[in-house]
Amino acid sequence: PVSALDQPLRSAIGDKTAKPMAESLGLETVGDLLRHYPSRYQDRGVLTPLSSLVAGEDVSVLADVVSFTTATTSRPRVMRRSVVTTDGRGRLTVTFFSPGAFIGKDLLPGKRAMFSGKARRFKTEWQLDKPEYELADEDVDDGTTLEAAQAWAKSRIVVYPLAGKLTSKKVAAAVAMVLPSMEGVEDPLPADMRERHGLLPWAEAIQKIHRPQSDVDVARARRRLAWDEAMVLQVALARRRAEAALVPTTPRVAGAGGLVDAFRTRLPFELTAGQQTIDDVLRRDLAGTVPMHRLLQGEVGSGKTVVALLSMLTVVDAGGQAALLAPTEVLAQQHHRSITAMLGPLAEAGRLGGSDDATRVTLLTGSQSTAVRREAMLEAASGQAGIVVGTHALLEDKVQFADLGLVVVDEQHRFGVHQRDALRAKGSQPPHLLVMTATPIPRTVAMTVFGDLEVSSLTELPQGRSPIQTFVVQEDNQTWVDRMWDRVRKEVAAGHQAYVVCARIGEGQSDVDEVEPVEDDAAQRPPAAAVLDVLPKLTDGPLAGLRVAALHGRMLPADKDDVMTAFAKGDIDVLVATTVIEVGVDVPNATVMVLLDADRFGISQLHQLRGRVGRGGAQGWCLLETAMDPGSPAGQRLAKVASTLDGFQLAEFDLEARREGDVLGASQSGRRKFLKMLELHRHADLISEAREEAAAIIAEDPDLAAHPALAEALAEALDPERSEYLEKA
Repeated sequence: PVSALDQPLRSAIGDKTAKPMAESLGLETVGDLLRHYPSRYQDRGVLTPLSSLVAGEDVSVLADVVSFTTATTSRPRVMRRSVVTTDGRGRLTVTFFSPGAFIGKDLLPGKRAMFSGKARRFKTEWQLDKPEYELADEDVDDGTTLEAAQAWAKSRIVVYPLAGKLTSKKVAAAVAMVLPSMEGVEDPLPADMRERHGLLPWAEAIQKIHRPQSDVDVARARRRLAWDEAMVLQVALARRRAEAALVPTTPRVAGAGGLVDAFRTRLPFELTAGQQTIDDVLRRDLAGTVPMHRLLQGEVGSGKTVVALLSMLTVVDAGGQAALLAPTEVLAQQHHRSITAMLGPLAEAGRLGGSDDATRVTLLTGSQSTAVRREAMLEAASGQAGIVVGTHALLEDKVQFADLGLVVVDEQHRFGVHQRDALRAKGSQPPHLLVMTATPIPRTVAMTVFGDLEVSSLTELPQGRSPIQTFVVQEDNQTWVDRMWDRVRKEVAAGHQAYVVCARIGEGQSDVDEVEPVEDDAAQRPPAAAVLDVLPKLTDGPLAGLRVAALHGRMLPADKDDVMTAFAKGDIDVLVATTVIEVGVDVPNATVMVLLDADRFGISQLHQLRGRVGRGGAQGWCLLETAMDPGSPAGQRLAKVASTLDGFQLAEFDLEARREGDVLGASQSGRRKFLKMLELHRHADLISEAREEAAAIIAEDPDLAAHPALAEALAEALDPERSEYLEKA
């Protein structure tokens, strides 16, 4: 049977009203309409006699219509209807503008009505700005009418998100038509859960969100409806975790005296306490019969790669293979170089100088020659390569593995679940999964977007890392700009190297790794600095005489690799680059980074880029050049980045500034948002509580047979389109 919420809107309120709601707002059912929550509320104002009006105050009045006039305006098809009213002690003119003068057409002489708006004086007349009105009941006495007017004055004007020719009044009227039928709708949250958390019943929350009598009503309704959204999302994720736990896999346990022990002996440093703790957790997960699904997040330079390599070697020791998927060729090549260097003879199986217990580390990318790719694919398919590092080329159907036991995905936000699964499908049994990110993730996001993964965090930096000094440089302060370039020259003179980062390549060109969209006062600015424009200006100007080279995403892979190799060897003093250096570039001798038009970058991206310097023993410098005023949103964002090196703190600030839209996909090509009340920047405790409740329900009732209303809410929220989005997120 069709529930009251699934009833087509046209059958509930009529085609004439339902059609524009469907066309403009995408509202098709009664449930859609009721979940189209108000964006704000306005107080009507105190019921006031016309003789006591004060200009500029919001007021409500009870008055009789004396006369009206209707006239055309200079705007096509827009009419003006001016209604003169009186309460016996004064006069008030109320004016409406609308196509065909439909608004106010029932305000005829002799009618009594309640009006609200902002009072203003025009010459000798009192008028109301943006008036609202409601006809008084003609079948009651004056005392009852006065009481009704006072109650109406205390009620709030509900303002809805609008589109097309719809008005808040039309939406409110439609809501009023369907609200009475909600009393019989079964509550998706069990009564004992509502009692534990002090939540309103669903029908009452819907009533209060659309027709509140106070701020308390709004707050309690919003909390209950946010709980619904959190609960539905957490139930979906709990189900996914439960389903994953039912899939068997091959346990991977490293034997004594193998690659893991040999690698630990080779390490020139001790693992940090955090690295050791997470390594213990990963070894425990890999030894299990259920595939590991873990997210490893950590600051830039926190040592995630070493921890991941220990897991890869564990799988190789156990007779399997590991694949590391990277989003760019620069990052894949960097991983291949660093892993090979860390392993030394342990990566040279079958080669001169290779260790007896060695494996082989193979690189597979799209730009390799046919012969090189064929050899790499043969090493993967035969099992000769214990570790295969690659880009999207790993996902091709013809790439096969002998026994894929672990998939490691670096910078996982560049990949969707489908891409991860395409690689995992190459295992004879489901392989373990470790996804990594150097972009710190707020706890609430980890519990939602990544709620099907267990989360581990590396928060401490390895010994020997130097703190980075970060400064904002105003473009219009020439003294500061000169000192910025002087700092670059001083670092190079001291034997170090520098990055200069631009948002663009050149005229009409953007890099493959776009800067984050930042919607603020930078929107009307000229184009951002470009690598091909900046390079000659620097070599002919403040950096004349230094060895300067360019790096960007449109270069041939071989040319990019040559430039990065030369920079790593110290043959280049200053690298002018786009965000292609954002991840995976590890040059400890680089000590200073200049970001031109730094306000064009998002907070997480600035933090990632900053992490490219200070990777050795020398002091690191990050200089954020901008033309934006320090008090602007962009200026405040840069000041926040300069104030702390704590990426987790910056991630929380970024979430609060951008809200959950960017994180959870609010811009879903016009698609209706699922999360409307849940605010990730302030609902951490609520989400945590919902996560616990959802886990308990799924553990006891995985099919939700005893919770039909919750199952219905889940089905509605995760329709195929939304489910696909959640997967890709």
